[in-house]
This record gives sequence, structure tokens and C-alpha cells, in this order.
Amino acid sequence: MKAEILIIDDNPDIRHILKDIIEDSGFKTRIAANYNQALTEIDKKLPDVAIIDVKLDKGDNDGIELLSHIKKINPDIPVIIISGHANIEMAIKSLQSGAFEFIEKPFDKDRLINFVNRAVENFRLKNENKNLQSRLFQSFELIGKSDNIEIIKDQINRLSNTESRVLIYGPTGSGKELIARKIHNQSKRSTNPFIIINAALLDVEKYEVELFGEERDDGTISYGALEKATGGTLLIDQVSEIPLETQSKILRVLTDQKFRRTNGNHDVNVNVRIICSTIKDIREEIHLGNFREDLFHRLNVIQVKVEPLSKKIEDIPLLIEYFSKIISDAYNIKKLELNTYINYLNNYNWPGNIRELRNLIERIAILSPGNSSDKILNIIKESIKQRENDVFDVNDTLSVPLKEARVNFEKEYLTTQLKKFGGNITKTSRFVGMERSALYRKLKLLGVKGLN
Repeated sequence: MKAEILIIDDNPDIRHILKDIIEDSGFKTRIAANYNQALTEIDKKLPDVAIIDVKLDKGDNDGIELLSHIKKINPDIPVIIISGHANIEMAIKSLQSGAFEFIEKPFDKDRLINFVNRAVENFRLKNENKNLQSRLFQSFELIGKSDNIEIIKDQINRLSNTESRVLIYGPTGSGKELIARKIHNQSKRSTNPFIIINAALLDVEKYEVELFGEERDDGTISYGALEKATGGTLLIDQVSEIPLETQSKILRVLTDQKFRRTNGNHDVNVNVRIICSTIKDIREEIHLGNFREDLFHRLNVIQVKVEPLSKKIEDIPLLIEYFSKIISDAYNIKKLELNTYINYLNNYNWPGNIRELRNLIERIAILSPGNSSDKILNIIKESIKQRENDVFDVNDTLSVPLKEARVNFEKEYLTTQLKKFGGNITKTSRFVGMERSALYRKLKLLGVKGLN
């Protein structure tokens, strides 16, 4: 399929010159003559690459505003900024705002096409990487023979043929997101988006913008998770952490099947399946006044309960065999042979559940690709010992309020993990199960020192 290039320039001669050059090079094009036309084209369908004149009809830097608008919808889309009034400051501003390249008018045809080719290739590679990661995650299976896993598999098969809302209970790292993906992938919505929003990681002041989107004073629109998931499924992870005020608005959405963006004046209809997950007992949160009972009943149509790995030890050998093969294939190394260590691993209580088990196997693959028995055993012992040492002493928290105790625990836990990985944010985020950017924000919020 040909890549599509959106050309935005208020000069008709430039528009048609660009159109001819780009189409002669084998690409499809769309054009927009001013700021409002550009917004319409962008919101109608995102291009593979955009070429934008820095100055249109709205103001001196309206091209930069369009660049920012595109990047908020999809940060991977390359944008080439062009200008007939270029200077160093403008070029720097464009690149700092996320432009792929900056080119001056009059432009050299070959140089322009080189930029376009590289931009298209850049976008293609990013999409391929995303698809690869998505396929890897989606290829994961619910492995196990325990009663809990068999019940969940049956629930997934039944739920996939319905539109029912689902509430998934389970401890951290137990596979709640995988279950939600399986429900989505087996449903009639499988070809549409699967969007995740983690309520525990959002800035309290931005919940509604993240969920509902926003209409800004300059006429641009920021789309929220509900619109991004149109036709598909929205997973609200850690749903118990949503503020009460926002809970009431979500309840209204579920009741009316429509909402308004922040600062918006028009209703947006909803066509999304809602799946929620939580590590908390929502009924207890209701009792504490932290969660609306009427919203709970709306979300809790079908309940899926995931037990911790410590209660499903018969699944551990199967999971070890499964992840050993997947991770060995991913790293292109000889298949890890870990059967010798089954008894040792069965006796550990796995507080991080399946995620912790998978991370341990990946660590072995990285640190002992040659299947050295002594090295593998040392890695297992050190990992388990470190994990046990990381457990926060609950007695230290008894003299402080709950909020302060939670902050203390998070700071202690994340500081320890960061030290363990030598300050490497990427490795730490992978181990604790957080997105790199989310972990970085959390560490800054907690005041953890020594961040790069």
C-alpha cells in the first residue's frame, strides 16, 4: 500500500509543486490550503507523513500548532516543516516540537524526496516494531492446569461472544491485562483498537482530559481514551484509583452512552466495551467511601478472579517451560533448561506473580545464555534473596497515615529497584512492570535523587 503524504501550505503554487513531486515519487497525497482545512484533514484521517508550512493563515507559528496537534494524536507520525522565512531559531523550535526535518524554501527536489523517503521508512519501522511487540504480547497464552486457570479460560470463551462489561480482580503481575486482551481478541471488536489507561499513574488534574479529551481555545482537539477506543475495547487498569468526581462522570457515560470533551459543547456518542481491572477489594473501597457503589454495579456485570501464583504452584513448571522457550527464541539462544530448579522455584512464594517469574527467566537468558548450572542457580538465589530483602517492613508504617505510608513504601521500593539495576530506568521499569516514562514521572514525584 502506498504511503500517504498530507501537504499543508497556503500557497497554491507550492501545494501543486509538492503534490506533483511527491506523486511522481510513488506516494499518495492529500492537500490542505489553510489551518482549518488542515485540522479537518488531520482529524478525518491521520497521514503517514505530513509536510507543513510553518506560517499559514492563522498566525506566525500555526504550522507548529498543527505539528503539536498531530503529535498529541500519534507521536510517531513524522512531520516535515517547510518555511520561506527560515532562521535558526525557527528551525530549532520546530525540531524541539517534534519535527522530523526542517527545510527552507525554495527547496531542492532531491533533498525533499530524500526527507520524505526517510520519514516514510521511519514511520514504517515504528509501526512494525509496535506490531511485533503487540503480536508477542498477544501470542502469550494462559498457561496452566490449575482450577483457577481453567475457570478463567472458560469465562473468556463465554465473554468473547458478549458485550458485557467485565471487572478483573487479581494481584500485581497475575495476568489481568492478558485476560482483557484475550477477551478483546476473541470478540467481534478484535479488528478495532484495544486501549489501556492506568488510573493509578494519571495526574489527578488530568483524569478527565485523558478519558474524555479536550477542546482547546485555539480550536484544536485532544482525543481521550474513550474516543481512541471507538469500536473497540477500553481497559481501565487500577479502576479503584479514579477520583470520586470523575467516577460520577464515568457513571453518566455508561448510563447515557455519550459524553462531552473537557471544555466541549457537543455530545460525543460512545461505542466502546469497558473492561476494568483492580488489585483492591472494591467492596471495601465502597465501605471506605472511596468508590461509588452505583458505578461498581455498572462495571461489575461479570467478575473474573485471578489467584496469585503462590496458590497455583501446579502451574509453575508449565509457565517455566513456556517462558523458557519464548524468551530463548526471542534472544536467539539455546533453549533454557530449568527443570533442575523446579523444586527450588516451587518453594518460593512469588509476590510478583507471573510477571516476576517471567522477568527471572529473562534475566537468566541475558546473564547465563550458555545454560551454566552454577550461574543459573546463583541468579535464582540472588534474585529471590534480593526480592525478600526488598519487602518493606510494615511495622515502620504503623505510626503514619495511610497516604504517607504508601508514599514511603513506593519510594523505598523503587529506590531499591533502581539501585539494583545501577540506575538504569529501562531495566528497572521492565522489572517493576511500569512504562519507562511513567516510572520516570513517579520517581520525580517521589523525589528520588540521582535520575539521569
